[in-house]
Amino acid sequence: MSTAETPTQHALRGYTTLRLGGPAHRFLIADTTDELVTTVRELDAAGEPVLLLGGGSNLVVADAGFTGTVVRIATTGWDGATVAAGQDWDEFVGATVDAGIGGLECLSGIPGSAGATPIQNVGAYGCEISELLHSIDFYDRASGEVRTIPASGLGFGYRTSVLKGTEAGVVLRVRFSLYDDGLSAPIRYAELARTLGVEAGTRVPAAAAREAVLALRRGKGMVLDAADHDTWSAGSFFTNPIVAAAEVPGVLARIADGVGADVPVPQYPADGGVKLSAAWLIERAGFAKGHAGPGGRVSLSTKHTLALTNRGSASTADLLALAREVRDGVHARFGVTLHPEPLLINCAL
Repeated sequence: MSTAETPTQHALRGYTTLRLGGPAHRFLIADTTDELVTTVRELDAAGEPVLLLGGGSNLVVADAGFTGTVVRIATTGWDGATVAAGQDWDEFVGATVDAGIGGLECLSGIPGSAGATPIQNVGAYGCEISELLHSIDFYDRASGEVRTIPASGLGFGYRTSVLKGTEAGVVLRVRFSLYDDGLSAPIRYAELARTLGVEAGTRVPAAAAREAVLALRRGKGMVLDAADHDTWSAGSFFTNPIVAAAEVPGVLARIADGVGADVPVPQYPADGGVKLSAAWLIERAGFAKGHAGPGGRVSLSTKHTLALTNRGSASTADLLALAREVRDGVHARFGVTLHPEPLLINCAL
């Protein structure tokens, strides 16, 4: 366990993929699961505010930083399909594929740690964590106990779970049910199926699917690269909006008024309504790839309109100003409200 350091030594911009965020009042590192549980238990007993930090890929931290204690989850390693919460996610996915285990390949290239994946029900290219998760080991901060929670107990929804946005506890380990035949999960995403040259629903060698997904993500600036400012982001900043069934006709009518009745609107079935494409709405509202925010210090990615990026000298305030501009522009044009996917720490849109 590390000791507390001075705030200037732990500006949180060094621990987020956006490379944004002010200082931590206190910063600790937990290298083992036992250390993690003990540290959080002691901080809770002292009434200290706690920010749990994994890979930092889904956090927008205020320029003022965090006034409590940041606990960096640095647990690593895996045993078969059970992985420690602090383990780099893509390293684990790559290892499963190399071992001839399929299922996670469509989630290749996603930055961050394994422990965050069930919290937000990470998904990409037609696959979601909820479809593959068996259970998690979880430290319950209210009871002070470690328990195992099955997938059915996590209340999964689109990019969410019962744990997202709460301080209920700490994910310690994640356990998956995967394929041992070396083949992928059924390929559902049309763009990926075209890239692989297969029909939707086909299973392919997991390694081939992983390679194709990584290529697609790189083309959209969604694989971390320190030299590429398009990857200085939190991934997709806005979730695809789900419009309630009763509101769909009105929303589609407003969209038709804005872009033309003959323009097809990407839409997908969703619980209780229809899911629209946030990227499509952003572009049709007049925000092109590379659209710049304050002073050009932030912009939409030049490769993908869903990513808000730090061009190298940005502040969190700059990023939030751009996010508000995009959110408000889409709402003004189409009457659809976009919601952020990353967690906002000590700041708000």
